[in-house]
Amino acid sequence: MDSPASHASSAGNDQPLEMKAKNPWHRPRIIFITVLFVIGIVSMVAIGVVQNKPLQQKYKYGIVLDAGSSHTSVYIYQWPAEKENNTGMVQQMDACNVPGVGISGYSTEPNRAGDSLKSCMDKARSIIPNHRHPETPVYLGATAGMRLLEMENAAASEKVLESVERVLQTYPFSYQGARIISGQEEGAFGWITVNYLNESLRQASGTLGALDLGGASTQITFVSGQKQESPDNSIDFRLYGHDYHVYTHSFLCYGKDQVLKLSLANEIRPVHTKTETIEVDDPCFHPGYRINKNFQSVFNSPCVTGLSYPEKNFVHVGSGNGTKCHAAVRKVFNDSGCSYSICSFNGIFQPRVEGQFGAFSAFFFVMDFLNLTTLSLDAAKEELGKYCATPWEIIKQNHPNVKEKYLAEYCFSGTYILTLLEDGYNFTSHNWQDIKFIKKIGNSDAGWTLGYMLNLTNMIPAESPDTPPLPYGGYVTLMVLFAVMILLLGLLACKVFRRPTGSAQKEII
Repeated sequence: MDSPASHASSAGNDQPLEMKAKNPWHRPRIIFITVLFVIGIVSMVAIGVVQNKPLQQKYKYGIVLDAGSSHTSVYIYQWPAEKENNTGMVQQMDACNVPGVGISGYSTEPNRAGDSLKSCMDKARSIIPNHRHPETPVYLGATAGMRLLEMENAAASEKVLESVERVLQTYPFSYQGARIISGQEEGAFGWITVNYLNESLRQASGTLGALDLGGASTQITFVSGQKQESPDNSIDFRLYGHDYHVYTHSFLCYGKDQVLKLSLANEIRPVHTKTETIEVDDPCFHPGYRINKNFQSVFNSPCVTGLSYPEKNFVHVGSGNGTKCHAAVRKVFNDSGCSYSICSFNGIFQPRVEGQFGAFSAFFFVMDFLNLTTLSLDAAKEELGKYCATPWEIIKQNHPNVKEKYLAEYCFSGTYILTLLEDGYNFTSHNWQDIKFIKKIGNSDAGWTLGYMLNLTNMIPAESPDTPPLPYGGYVTLMVLFAVMILLLGLLACKVFRRPTGSAQKEII
């Protein structure tokens, strides 16, 4: 007979037993897999970032000497070594002005021309890393001052170039030569420089015209959509996959220093006599300005001819009259004899100016000193007239740190610039604001030197360089977004696997 206890036990055994179903994903395994998953995602992102991150920047260097008529400047350029011929932007690293006159000023002592460069070349040697010295190219380009010397005395010009060559070859750089560049080259390289620095060539969004003014010449260069009637003034470029038809002309003897000689010569000739010292009344110099000069200081240039008494003296007297100064400067331009449909001056073809222009070198320095860079044409004329009429003593008091020779010439130079731009190149009050007077673009000086080096080193490709589908920043952003998305999906999957289904919540035994 079964006891009550055994019945109870038996009854208990007959009752269904409920047990929780075991999760097929045990917690330690989930944690382990999740950790591996996270490590994989983080590793993927880290590898992507590190792989595409620029390495510690390494640079290459180049040196260009601008041997101008009044002084020489040494420019040091640098660019990323790993992007040498495609996307690496060349930037100016440093600039050094050589003490003394331009190399053409050493025509009677040519050895001094080379020696004058040593201080700035020593500086370049100290700035550029030693291991880069042997591969750093050095170029010297001589401009209008040496062009004039070559016209006047070819033998002296050659000796000056030999002198600078001897000195430059003593430095541990890769010397690439010294030569006199043509006016057309000077204008074209200046155009390349301003458009390269402005990134107009890469974007093909319209180019800047280039206006350059030195001591002995001036250049105008711009892209024109008009018919080019003079092949001598036309240059074609293919840069970054785009074609450019460029007008350019260089006016030798129309730099600000040579034009001053031309203007003075025009004032001297009518009053010149053989027997007495003459006074030259000059409306382009301030009232009260009075200084003794000799004819040699005016007629010592191939640009100026007509007198044979260089030993005679004259008294240069200022009267400070803006209207008369403009009339005097206007005499240096010859408006007759244009054989084309349109000319600038001296019978030179020039299409109508169009587009934006960058005016640099002496254009900037003179206009900046006179505070005329942002004014309209009419306002600039008015302010310049007031400046020219200011007595010389007051001008000297207001600018005690400016050398008197240069200070005295600002009235003339400012008047010449306005006259050249308006009456010479045919800018008007309507498009005057298209001229931007610039010294630098970014950290690099506007001028022909950078364009010269870019051309000689083939740093600007004719065709547009290949570029990755995505920029570096966009690539990393997409990598991070995808990594986060995968991580969220993984966490969601883990949550779903851990959740028991309705039919498997209980197991009946």
